[in-house]
Amino acid sequence: MKTEIDWQQLLDQVASGALSLGKSILIALVIYFVGRYLIGVVNKLIQKAMEKRKVDGAVRSFVGSLVNILLLILLFLSIVGALGIEMTSFAALLASAGVAVGMALSGNLQNFAGGLVLLVLRPYKVGDFIEIAGVSGVVKSVEIFNTVLTTGDNKVIFIPNNAIATGTLVNYSHQETRRVDFKFGVDYGTDYKKAKDVIERLIAEDSRILKEPAHFIGLGELADSSVNITVRVWVKSADYWDVFFNFTEKVYATFPKEGIEFPFPQMTIHQAK
Repeated sequence: MKTEIDWQQLLDQVASGALSLGKSILIALVIYFVGRYLIGVVNKLIQKAMEKRKVDGAVRSFVGSLVNILLLILLFLSIVGALGIEMTSFAALLASAGVAVGMALSGNLQNFAGGLVLLVLRPYKVGDFIEIAGVSGVVKSVEIFNTVLTTGDNKVIFIPNNAIATGTLVNYSHQETRRVDFKFGVDYGTDYKKAKDVIERLIAEDSRILKEPAHFIGLGELADSSVNITVRVWVKSADYWDVFFNFTEKVYATFPKEGIEFPFPQMTIHQAK
């Protein structure tokens, strides 16, 4: 016995299903675009509120990244609901996948925890010059998993937060002042007092060198080919490199004018008779 197919009913069901699916997709698209817009607005409002309260830049970037991810998760769940996917079964699937993903991303979870530790301890802030894990640069932002540095030659470096939280960190900007150390070599036979007086004069002429703490000049070493004079001065942290290079240049230009010579490597050879 043959069963007749009601093509009209089948077409109506297909059309109804397509219409329902198209409606769900349209709603999901609307939710996506509106949601992305609202996420951008919320992020801007949060950033402005934190700037108004003068919240540290590292905290602002970390909180901004965290809020953005949470809002994207909510948007994703809203889109899934709009498409008519059963949330109970979907949640079970997410839980199963979450275990596997969590194991695979355990390092990122450590970096997230490291980021929280950095926010609490605050060993540095945005704009500080730091050295960590063999690299150095200016802190550009502190994100959920990474801290972003900009090097002197404008490279961008992403360092995992866990490596910073558990490693040795050097913050060159933490203190308002830093000590600049110099070592100037002069010929044997040079009048040390004269060389010291010249250095004293150059220090007095440089307004960037602080009066307190007091500077130090001493005979540091009687080396193989030179008498080395040790000079230590204190400057503001922002002036460190300018003073280092400029003062070295001044000494190089002034010593010869004062009859103070820089030595060349020398070696005395004794010939056997």
